Amino acid sequence: MGTEISEPLILENKSIDGGVESERVPEWKEQITIRGLVVSALLGSLFCIITHKLNLTVGIIPSLNVGAGLLGFFFVKSWTGFWTKLGFRVSPFTKQENTVIQTCVVACYGLAFSGGFGSYLIAMDEKTYNLIGADYPGNRAEDIKNPGLGWMTGFLFVVSFLGLFSLTPLRKVMVLDYKLTYPSGTATAMLINSFHTNTGAELAGKQVKCLGKYLSVSLVWSCFKWFFSGIGDSCGFDNFPSFGLTLFKNTFYFDFSPTYVGCGLICPHIVNSSVLLGAIISWGFLWPFISAKEGDWYPSDLGSNNFKGLYGYKVFIAIAIILGDGLYNLIKIIYVTAKEMCSKSTKQSKLPIVNEVIGLAERRKRDEIFLKDRIPTWFAASGYVALAAISTATIPIIFPSLKWYLVLVSYIIAPALAFCNSYGTGLTDWSLTSTYGKIGLFIIASLVGSDGGVMAGLAACGVMMSIVSTAADLMQDFKTGYLTLSSAKSMFVSQLLGTAMGCVIAPLTFWMFWTAFDVGSPDGPYKAPYAVIFREMAILGIQGFSELPKHCLALCFGFFVVALVINLLKDVVPKKVSQFIPIPMAMAIPFYIGAYFAVDMFVGTVILYIWERINRKDAEDYSGAVASGLICGDGIWTIPSAILSILRINPPICMYFGPSASR
Repeated sequence: MGTEISEPLILENKSIDGGVESERVPEWKEQITIRGLVVSALLGSLFCIITHKLNLTVGIIPSLNVGAGLLGFFFVKSWTGFWTKLGFRVSPFTKQENTVIQTCVVACYGLAFSGGFGSYLIAMDEKTYNLIGADYPGNRAEDIKNPGLGWMTGFLFVVSFLGLFSLTPLRKVMVLDYKLTYPSGTATAMLINSFHTNTGAELAGKQVKCLGKYLSVSLVWSCFKWFFSGIGDSCGFDNFPSFGLTLFKNTFYFDFSPTYVGCGLICPHIVNSSVLLGAIISWGFLWPFISAKEGDWYPSDLGSNNFKGLYGYKVFIAIAIILGDGLYNLIKIIYVTAKEMCSKSTKQSKLPIVNEVIGLAERRKRDEIFLKDRIPTWFAASGYVALAAISTATIPIIFPSLKWYLVLVSYIIAPALAFCNSYGTGLTDWSLTSTYGKIGLFIIASLVGSDGGVMAGLAACGVMMSIVSTAADLMQDFKTGYLTLSSAKSMFVSQLLGTAMGCVIAPLTFWMFWTAFDVGSPDGPYKAPYAVIFREMAILGIQGFSELPKHCLALCFGFFVVALVINLLKDVVPKKVSQFIPIPMAMAIPFYIGAYFAVDMFVGTVILYIWERINRKDAEDYSGAVASGLICGDGIWTIPSAILSILRINPPICMYFGPSASR
């Protein structure tokens, strides 16, 4: 890389205490600049195109936060360098401005996903209706709404801002009191910090070299893997049967992902262990047991994404655990906050999150900056109520089958779901936005019934996804801002600006795909695989929960209670015992996604554990740099790989593994 990085990722306490107090932090208005907004719009457009491409082909969107921070830095550095050479005086490029750009870009391209351009929105169109079949029960010709630039833009404007106001009052609880990790946000902050410093200690240089080394290794490795990934999703190192073909079928394998290994190095040991435990319970025992009941508990020969089969168990049991854990902690937060307001005292949280090893002066400075520019609770509450009122009146005009009272009820329960998602993202870096969207889809479709239930459910899915997605993104950006000494108010305003950009850019870039390609065609390059899935889910929702497979609701209730009991135990037993009790939220994620990423994260935690036993000082100094390098290198590669995909340049080799008898 051509630009020298000179700031340490993890400083010694002495250097922190000595340097942080003298560092000038710009006012929040100075952190938001015209050049930053221009760069944000350009990068937002690029990442929206990439997100649409991935959404319409494979349906899997990796985190691009790191790429946003890196490209923001290089663009503005090039900008300032160009004008300086011409003799113009330009304001210095600060890490706070870099953070604002990253926040703005993430908010912009986030709408390309939560806007449903590859899921619920395109599930409304005529092509998807025809793919399912006009004679399919519940698939009515009346439940069609083809994409249109005008109504899509309007819909995004009325639903996308509420999530920003829903959890803002809890930013102190999530970031300062609970000290949630938000691994991608932490890695991005470390990277941004490494680009902006006035110090040059020996440790700093070693840390930067360490970051650059592992960033390069991760980038080269990700590039190398691409050549063997072939066409489709069954080739390459991502499908390497590390523990044999039998366990591979149950998603137990190491997929050589630097990102997940890096997350394992950043996340606390208890989080990584909880994720692996959840994978073992679900994919090691529960799903094989339920699969053996095929033909008894549910019909045989169903598709892998059919909610009447095993897929229904996976999704709804995971949702039950997530809701049990999230709602328990929501009630706990309300109780602790109310108690604090009455007693004017704060007690230490019992959440199993590892405290950061930093100096007292830096912690004091971070807290001071983070709490300085307050966002009044009355402002957030009144903003949410006003936007909810506007949205409640507008959405039924766009989707007549979604009545105003259903929209209102959605906005009443949405903050609780937004908290669950933000809390889970802070623990494990997984945002289950689409899962919460499916809750709204299924419930609203079942309430409305056959007369418009499909359209109402899909629209409700959009409402829910927009809120929980933007709320989690904002809280993650608050964490990044906290670590880069950026104002919480500048983070909030940049999220507002980025969301406004996304409401325009995301539909425009999608319209480019819609008009240039045959989107949704099963024989074309842009199959939009989740369109059919979401429409079928809405159709199933019309028939109600009674159509779920046998014993599914009973299992959901059981796991919901288990999540509550585990959380209660963590709060009542001594700390020396509670630190070994798993976290239900972390356990739930592999239930739905698979065990492969749990294996990767556990590899990361094992590496860190051994490292700490060999040399704890080195582990404390360099583990953050190693993790950030692994995540950043893999994150940077997503950009050229997506560009290659857009240009229809396929990997030349398909490395496939199968039993020798099949040859």
